Amino acid sequence: MNTNELYKLWLENATADPDLKKELLSVEGKEEEISDRFYRELEFGTGGLRGVIGAGTNRMNYYTVCKATQGLAAYLKAVKPEGASVAVSYDSRIKSDYFAKSVAEVLSANGIKVYIYTELMPTPMLSWAVRYHKCDAGVMVTASHNPAKYNGYKVYGPDGCQLTIAAADAVLAEINKIDVFSGIKSTPFDEGLKSGMINYIDDKAIDAYMTEIKKQSLHPEVCAKAGLKVVYTPLNGTGNKPVRRILKEIGIDNVVVVPEQENPDGTFATCPYPNPEIREALTKGLELCAKEKPDLLLATDPDCDRVGIAVPDGDGYALFTGNEVGALLLEYIARERTAMGTMPKNPIAVKTIVTTDITRAIAKKYNVEIIEVLTGFKFIGEQIGFLEEKGEENRYIFGFEESYGYLAGSYVRDKDAVVASMLICEMAAFYRAQGVSLIEARKKMYEEYGCYCNKLDTFAFEGASGMAKMQEIMNRMRTDYPEEIAGTKVIALADYEASEKTDLLSGSKTVIDLPKSNVITLYLEGGASLVIRPSGTEPKIKIYYTTIGKTNEEAGKLQEKYSEAFTKLVK
Repeated sequence: MNTNELYKLWLENATADPDLKKELLSVEGKEEEISDRFYRELEFGTGGLRGVIGAGTNRMNYYTVCKATQGLAAYLKAVKPEGASVAVSYDSRIKSDYFAKSVAEVLSANGIKVYIYTELMPTPMLSWAVRYHKCDAGVMVTASHNPAKYNGYKVYGPDGCQLTIAAADAVLAEINKIDVFSGIKSTPFDEGLKSGMINYIDDKAIDAYMTEIKKQSLHPEVCAKAGLKVVYTPLNGTGNKPVRRILKEIGIDNVVVVPEQENPDGTFATCPYPNPEIREALTKGLELCAKEKPDLLLATDPDCDRVGIAVPDGDGYALFTGNEVGALLLEYIARERTAMGTMPKNPIAVKTIVTTDITRAIAKKYNVEIIEVLTGFKFIGEQIGFLEEKGEENRYIFGFEESYGYLAGSYVRDKDAVVASMLICEMAAFYRAQGVSLIEARKKMYEEYGCYCNKLDTFAFEGASGMAKMQEIMNRMRTDYPEEIAGTKVIALADYEASEKTDLLSGSKTVIDLPKSNVITLYLEGGASLVIRPSGTEPKIKIYYTTIGKTNEEAGKLQEKYSEAFTKLVK
């Protein structure tokens, strides 16, 4: 069917949600608006679904959510015909609770038992619920840190990790067999509760999760004594209750919450882009810091799997990057566990290919093996699973990615801003007891291991033409890559889709032993590198720069020079 035919079909049949009919009528006769809604189906992959909320095949709505769930149900019934179960959670986004209940209704109608939280909960608590209830899959309704117009649908496997490529492909094959209007089974939510096919997750599961988090503490005694004052913002998301609870339980009582961002609000009225990676999202928190003068600002994203911080610096507050926080936590964990004699034999830390290489210098000092994986925390979780299969999960001490995601412990298989918030506060309290600020701790880290500058540039490409432009850029980088960038020679190219790295000086090739992925790395003389990849969740190309200097200023100037030159190649 062409886009106009699909539009007419939806106009006639999309009756489950009255908002859809209103939207479809509002774009009648508007070819470009219709095309954008129907030119494709939302792509289902290892990250599940993510898109703008609205009517059409290229939107997040009741029908696209239920079609994906019907496909998941068919897949689960094929791999576990004796009876499967699924955990479900959701965040504060527009229609998240509605979509989550719709997921439960479809699963229960297909004979699949559902465990669902009674209220919105963080993404890591979905991973926990899968493992706690020994489920065969999990569904988290969230679009993480995207703007308010987005929502999403993440699917997890029985290990609590996001779906593997093979499993996602198998689910997609089932989804493609389903007619969106006639092929979906559904039972009213209340009927599912009465029949026992839908079950609420109780407080015991939540208490057990909190217990596992507290096990990751290294110096639980320091927090109560340090007198740490924290300003916290959940950015109108799911972190409010669990983060405040864990801080209270470790002895941090002086927590001031940003009032405008305390309660769930899917419009994100005071932070249009609720991403703790960007300063604008922390504006309200920083305003409160100017008044309250805390020792630390914590900000978790709407589904509470990422956390950003700001710390006192002179008369203001300095934001730390995800790379800096992750490196500081790795050093804190490795040093203190070594000193306490609790470091496991042959310890392992895991990072993604776009995460700072200062981790290698830190790991070398403490005899920690670094495993590098593709971008996406599911690959970090996968490594924990590999260790668990060998009965060696205790070797894993920490994993993180530059985009503000961290995990200590193997109790979940996704990044967890609840445990990260606890450890960040503990680390700040520990250093404070020694008369050291986090600013000073960061300075000492760079003095010891070198000054690494890590910077991310993003370029947005909206709509069908944008998708084509993104693919054209990636293809060009493979076949017509730049010989130099800002006067610095490109000496090697790694193509993760072709699974090979080419030394451009000698022409020799080596195999990259990672899953195929649409990622390219350019290596420059002097140790700098650029990683180019399309976002897996947004219509953007991301460029990750790593530069090394004798000082932060020197490394930063190098990055700015390369960024200015490379931007001209992708615009």
